[in-house]
Amino acid sequence: MITVSLISLGCAKNLVDSEIMVGHLHQAGMRVIPEAAQADVVIVNTCSFIDSSKEESINHILEVHQTRGMKKRRQSQKLIVAGCMAQRFSKSLSGELHEVDAFIGLDQVTKVAPIIEEIYARERGKKDAPADYVAGRSTYIPDYDTPRFRLTPRHFAYVKIAEGCNHPCTFCIIPQIRGRHRSRTVESVVAEARQLVKEGVKELNLISQDTTFFGMDTWEQRPNPRTPVDSTRGTALTTLLRQLNALEGDFWIRLLYTHPAHWSDELIRTIAECPKVARYIDIPLQHISDRMLGLMQRETSGDYIRNLIKRIRAGIPGIAIRTTFIAGFPGEAEADIDELCAFIKETKFERLGVFRFSQEEGTRAAKMTEQIPAKVKETRWHRLMALQQQIAREVSKNYVGKKLKVLVEEPGVARGEADAPDIDGRVYVQKSLPVGEFTEVKINSFHDYDLIALPKGEEPVVYKIAKQAQ
Repeated sequence: MITVSLISLGCAKNLVDSEIMVGHLHQAGMRVIPEAAQADVVIVNTCSFIDSSKEESINHILEVHQTRGMKKRRQSQKLIVAGCMAQRFSKSLSGELHEVDAFIGLDQVTKVAPIIEEIYARERGKKDAPADYVAGRSTYIPDYDTPRFRLTPRHFAYVKIAEGCNHPCTFCIIPQIRGRHRSRTVESVVAEARQLVKEGVKELNLISQDTTFFGMDTWEQRPNPRTPVDSTRGTALTTLLRQLNALEGDFWIRLLYTHPAHWSDELIRTIAECPKVARYIDIPLQHISDRMLGLMQRETSGDYIRNLIKRIRAGIPGIAIRTTFIAGFPGEAEADIDELCAFIKETKFERLGVFRFSQEEGTRAAKMTEQIPAKVKETRWHRLMALQQQIAREVSKNYVGKKLKVLVEEPGVARGEADAPDIDGRVYVQKSLPVGEFTEVKINSFHDYDLIALPKGEEPVVYKIAKQAQ
């Protein structure tokens, strides 16, 4: 029996691709093991969103090649590179990474088992040329019955509702890697969600490159094609949310990766009327300066964004808004950063992250003049993050004394409705609370981004370790 170890890098969308590969490996009778050094085949599912993710991917590939003690991996072990970096750079990397036996693209995730068998067959035929299975721009989209083995904890899952992206953002390479936007059907997503809830999943995290564009690629199927586009905007997503909300069971539905250009009043109203939809949205805004939004081709304006945030907060009481911004985009002036800081102070986002602009090969932004020096990017990043840290403390302080429904992640650690997996804060709770279940706790303290719901005098272990390190 062939043993396979898979290393999954990058975002949750990449993780779903990894889960699909593992599902197909199991279906083919191959055994998946966690120890890369012991496996017959190692697959590194790579990310290629920004320079740092490419660097991480290459480091993992080399690390697999140079196993424990910096010794070369055993000759019989096969190394496969999958994912976004393979999709984007397989032609150039095949001549540089001689350690790799094969590159597979995004559309080959369901064919991973026969590809492994073919690699062994090629070896028997003494064909030493590297294998490149990447073929054209990606068009694949999974369905509800696609073989899949979840790599997340039992109590939460990622549900990929669409793939690809149609947006023209000048800084982003994703449309070139993952292709045009293509949505699953509402029926397919609901069927998958129903099965996950039956399996005990307490949180469905809806993901795609732009979840608010879900179903909009099928506008030509509207009952009345002459209906103005704006009046149909978001209707497919609202239909999906209402059908998911109607499923039996106690679970959260979390909406990730929404684009501000596609929000509608109907979507706001739907979230407000669906109690299972978490009072949390992820809406990357990238900037607030009209000049910068224009250079980024974000299809929004500063006034539009300000108005949208007001409508969301007015329409969905208690909503927690997560956003991200880019610091150091080409041509960004101090006045643009000042405007962004003023906007952040005024809006007080519950959750916020900042990326330093990455000059990605193949994007229009990479060719723009007025590139910002790395030191300036770093200074602006620190300024924005220091500002958000102050706001985060205010947000956390407001929870003290209140009761909060949480989902226990592991002994002593939970997440509230305003915390997505991996990217947001934690709620520290008593270790005796059952993992993978909802419970209600009272918040009695906080530490920057994290909340504490422990008996008086008891500290989270993580902070005890931090104090000892000091």
